[in-house]
Amino acid sequence: MTLSPPPIILASSSRYRRQLLDQLGLKYDWAAPDIDESPLPTETPDALAIRLAKEKAVALQEQFPRHLLIASDQVAVNSGRMMGKSGSRERAIEQLTSCSGNSVEFLTSLCVLNTLSGREHISLSRYRVQFRALTANQIENYIDRDQPFDCAGSFKVEGLGAALFLSHEGEDPSSLIGLPLISLCTALLDEGIDPLVR
Repeated sequence: MTLSPPPIILASSSRYRRQLLDQLGLKYDWAAPDIDESPLPTETPDALAIRLAKEKAVALQEQFPRHLLIASDQVAVNSGRMMGKSGSRERAIEQLTSCSGNSVEFLTSLCVLNTLSGREHISLSRYRVQFRALTANQIENYIDRDQPFDCAGSFKVEGLGAALFLSHEGEDPSSLIGLPLISLCTALLDEGIDPLVR
């Protein structure tokens, strides 16, 4: 007898991650994990991104003991400094001003946890963005129009944010928005879920 794949839970309240997961046409529910996202002392950006994705999944495993939990996190690195969500207009202006003319790396982690079997799939996608040299007027107009206060690096690549860049390169374009779909599909296939076959 073939066992049915476990129900999918997206461990996130992010509408951007839900929109990305919707692209795969899978049935899922979502729940918001409650964790402290502060970096630990001397923690590297890679380690922070991976730890937070794992903690998001683990935070929900008791609530969903027979499920496939999908968790992700993103850290932006600009000139060696980590950037998170701005949370305010003033901080968003500061972040984009610091990004102007610079190359910024976005690290997007993925943890897929099967809470029934205990199997865990961990990956980290890297994406590099070269920002244009931006004027203060351009930055303020962009922020007022897109209001990217809940995005790492203070931009929405799927919106007007594309106008901020000279170029970008990486493994998986969806990782820049916040959920690496290519890595996710690999993990789903390992768990017996094929988005291409219903």
